[in-house]
Amino acid sequence: MRKCSRQIIAASIIISLITGCGNSTTELDKVNLTKSEPKRIEIVDLTDAWDTILNNSTNAFIGGHPIDETFLGMVTADYGNDVIEEIASYANFETPEIWYQLTGKSIHVLWYEYCEMTGMQQYSYDKTYVLDKQTDGDIVIDFTGDVSFADGIATTDFMDHQMNGIYDCFSEDLLDEMQSADILMINNEFAYTDRGTALAGKAYTFRANPSRVALMSDLGADIVSVANNHVYDYDEIGLLDTLNTLSLAEMPYVGAGVNLEEAKKPAYFIIGGRKIAIVAATQIERTLNYTKEATGVEPGVMKCLHPEAFCETIREAKANADFVLVFPHWGTEGNANYGADQVALARAFVEAGADAIIGGHTHCLQTVEYMDDVPIFYSLGNYWFSTTGNMPATYDTGLAQIHITPEGEIESYFIPCQFDAGVTSELNSEDIAYSNIIDSLNGMSLTAHIDEAGHISKK
Repeated sequence: MRKCSRQIIAASIIISLITGCGNSTTELDKVNLTKSEPKRIEIVDLTDAWDTILNNSTNAFIGGHPIDETFLGMVTADYGNDVIEEIASYANFETPEIWYQLTGKSIHVLWYEYCEMTGMQQYSYDKTYVLDKQTDGDIVIDFTGDVSFADGIATTDFMDHQMNGIYDCFSEDLLDEMQSADILMINNEFAYTDRGTALAGKAYTFRANPSRVALMSDLGADIVSVANNHVYDYDEIGLLDTLNTLSLAEMPYVGAGVNLEEAKKPAYFIIGGRKIAIVAATQIERTLNYTKEATGVEPGVMKCLHPEAFCETIREAKANADFVLVFPHWGTEGNANYGADQVALARAFVEAGADAIIGGHTHCLQTVEYMDDVPIFYSLGNYWFSTTGNMPATYDTGLAQIHITPEGEIESYFIPCQFDAGVTSELNSEDIAYSNIIDSLNGMSLTAHIDEAGHISKK
């Protein structure tokens, strides 16, 4: 980990004063911060800029972080006097977007870099992933529904008999989409284990050899959810094997853990100058208790049937990230209509700070709605999934896609797909199935509209 003293930062500031660095005043003039320009503070010099930020900033403006002279020294050294003085002129303004617009990094990312540089012990670096990917405009995040590599099911058997394995199980354009997304999240609907015994009395139990975890990376996954009702199919030992397998493969996961502290912990991704939090929990089972809930000392999943604890996780994520994406496992299997229970949970998540909600579990598509300005994909259903040795009939599916624009706005999209005979394919807009899926989702939605390009807007 890099270390940096006040003396080194001070020297950097002196160099920047002499040579200049960062954006020019002309470039700063081009920054479009908000639709309505806030009242500006007149800044005299660098000292005045620092004093103004330290003494005038609202908590929201500094992201709730305890910034100090050393932090401001880092920003000044990296981006120049003009930039820090421009930031200071907004220091009594509630929105912290100025930090991103002038440095290309949000206040949460700058604070992360500062803590990493100084080795600040109070800061948690756990489950924070800095992605070395170049973003061109929007940050694109794709989400899939249920995926299983479990032994003894039709899709796994099909894959094992293909010349190119998993690559023959998705259309070329869909694979390209998944692998090119800045972040791809998959619902890992099974356990990785070759130990333990299937839970007695449970109709369907799924496990895969731990070696199959590499398939997630092959698909382009950056993170998986294990907050579902099948990760515990082979009891505690199966869950622990799953978590260990994912950890050894360096595949980030959310929604389960060796105890409640780990199970509820958000995952953070830093990319394109933004810090994005992803959290996951399961409402299922609602009446049974095959899948154990994590406790202070016992492994299990994060549950949200009663959402208070999970809402605390969302609030924690909101305090430490620019955007919070919530991935719940909820609803009623086989029901294409979302229920009042999902709506109530969605309301709790939105009020806690969710910026988008992407659900799963029902094994069929449910529609998209807006709650306030938050897009809610109620269920993505199955993506590449079967339950028995018999190949399932053709079913509709798709990718939920979230764009985070350079202006800090969220745009949502749906990419229609179809599973057929072991292969999930992206549909062309000219396909009848494409139009049928879009029309069906639009017909069920009260608040959202999906256009022919897959873009979703409020009605």
